[in-house]
Amino acid sequence: MSTDTLNPNFDQHKVKPKAPKVEELINECKSVMIASLNEDGSPLVSTAPYSRVGNDFQILVSFMAKHTKNLRDRKKVSFMFVEDESTSKQLYARHRLTIETEAELVEKGNPLYDQAMVDLRERHGKVIEVLGNLEDFIMFNLKPIKGSYVNGFGSAYFIDENLQVMEHRHGAHGQHNVDVKK
Repeated sequence: MSTDTLNPNFDQHKVKPKAPKVEELINECKSVMIASLNEDGSPLVSTAPYSRVGNDFQILVSFMAKHTKNLRDRKKVSFMFVEDESTSKQLYARHRLTIETEAELVEKGNPLYDQAMVDLRERHGKVIEVLGNLEDFIMFNLKPIKGSYVNGFGSAYFIDENLQVMEHRHGAHGQHNVDVKK
């Protein structure tokens, strides 16, 4: 069964996608939801405030958090920015940006660490100074590989490593001509 037969009234060629607002969504969010893999391969979802330098994102996390070990040991991680529920007109169509990344430890003294700490302080206040001085907090740089942006029903896009819209997605969650029963 093709995805078009799930809703016989749906014609993807009549859909007029809205202009993506990737940067606007990023700027609205103060934190990201992080998806990483535990050692046994089971998924773990967590959250952290972020900073942004260029197209990369940085998070300051505690050694005690489960996701820190996952980021350190298994570099692949995805994270998501999502529209606030209270401002969404339709929860099924919340604007969201999911980015697949590679995590890399950023050492104190690295210019990227210093630049990210300045941004974190500006965005999240004095607590960052305290956390940055604690021995158990470390920083990861999350380098985008690819992603997807959903701007409502029928308005989904592939995103490249530079967070640029590549193309409008069609089919089941971006897969062209996918049989959803498989």
